[in-house]
Amino acid sequence: MTSQPTKKTAAPAVGGHGLQAGLKDRHLSMIAIGGVIGAGLFVGSSSGIATAGPGILLSYALVGTLVVLVMRMLGEMSAANPTSGSFSAHADRALGRWAGFSIGWLYWFFWVVVLAVEATAGAVILEGWIPAVPQWAWALIVMIVLTATNLVSVGSYGEFEFWFAGIKVVAIAAFIVIGGLAVFGVLPGVDSDQAGLSNLTGHGGFLPNGPGAILTGVLLVVFSFMGSEIATLAAGESENPQKAVTKATNSIIWRVAVFYLGSILVVVSLLPWDSKAIAEDGSYVAALDSLSIPHAGQIMNFIVLTSVLSCLNSGLYTASRMAFSLGQRGDAPKGFGRTTGNGVPRTAILASVAFGFVAVFFNYKFPDSVFLFLVNSSGAVALFVWLVICFSQLRMRRIIQREAPEKLVVKMWLYPYLTWATAALIVFVLGYMLTDTEHDGRKTVLLSLLVAALVLIVAFVKEKVGAGRGNAAVVAGPDVEDAEDASPGKVKTG
Repeated sequence: MTSQPTKKTAAPAVGGHGLQAGLKDRHLSMIAIGGVIGAGLFVGSSSGIATAGPGILLSYALVGTLVVLVMRMLGEMSAANPTSGSFSAHADRALGRWAGFSIGWLYWFFWVVVLAVEATAGAVILEGWIPAVPQWAWALIVMIVLTATNLVSVGSYGEFEFWFAGIKVVAIAAFIVIGGLAVFGVLPGVDSDQAGLSNLTGHGGFLPNGPGAILTGVLLVVFSFMGSEIATLAAGESENPQKAVTKATNSIIWRVAVFYLGSILVVVSLLPWDSKAIAEDGSYVAALDSLSIPHAGQIMNFIVLTSVLSCLNSGLYTASRMAFSLGQRGDAPKGFGRTTGNGVPRTAILASVAFGFVAVFFNYKFPDSVFLFLVNSSGAVALFVWLVICFSQLRMRRIIQREAPEKLVVKMWLYPYLTWATAALIVFVLGYMLTDTEHDGRKTVLLSLLVAALVLIVAFVKEKVGAGRGNAAVVAGPDVEDAEDASPGKVKTG
């Protein structure tokens, strides 16, 4: 009964799903580029600079290397099997239903909490511009508008993200070029005594707070990289998923190098790391001010707002596609796995944004209790996702080689040794976070582990119940068994 409507709406579907190939190559390219540029780069980098000094470059380089390696693994699996569930679907196949269920729901939880965080951040900026509209109303408006764009079609999401990400990319590229000219003394109107590469080693040296500050810096910047995997989810709704995944995977190195390392290098070269302006105004605003650019604060507010809207747009898209995949695999309500006539998983979108609205409400009513718990308990999910990707790739490589070796068009370097080394590094970062009490690292990991444990319990209970039903199906006869076989429980590589 429920499968008929899905089949009718999936005429131009991708991979037999109800999703349609509505994303163009330019959409995927910009989603891949913009996916690694979060608002956290603009807003959170100042605390990292204050902690590690110029050595924050090593923190960004370390996390950037980690992201490149994880994306390479994910690219290998997703190029062989592009799917809206991405790493959750791969974990389902490689590690078991419990893994796909757990990491899928944890990832969904992470992004719906991000919706509330970003909606509030955007509302703060908009209220500053138009104070007649209260902050909560701006958050509501932003959420409603971006929900509407996601409900229209995947193409409308792609178009909005194309322009949002485009503004971020152009802004950072211009910042790097102008800032670079200033650093080398060829931009008029800049205080040459303040700007220069000497800022990297002056004021206490390159590591003014010692080598240990590099690891502390890692904890502060690691979460700003979350989002690089969005391109592999979106690729399932493109005309050539394998090409899109391959391109996104191969370009991750220069994207991290240019947008993160390049822009932070400019910041710490334009100003001393211990400049009061960085702490008071934010790193990028302070850097723009040092270039004598008028209205630097408002310019940066516009760029941050664009990043916030981009993150909101992609967060809602990503959460809904993960919910859709879970519904398709029988790990979420069946309605999540259905689409409208234009290939939009409407129920999955509305369910995701509904939780986002609830989280926004908690942020305004209980910011220091309920909402703080939500933020902290989802904080380490990024590292959990990367760890699951590592273990999934170790198994999926063998599965792909056995079943469809011709689909191994993207390969992880130095397999399996580099995969194990990456997993070990992630575990080390999680362990180091447990020693961090100054920046709430310990609380974040412990609360995230608590939520992960609860989800795992639900997964194992569900698996036990499913096994019990499977035994009952054998006793009941072929009718019940056929119904069980009809559910999308497995994700194939082909």
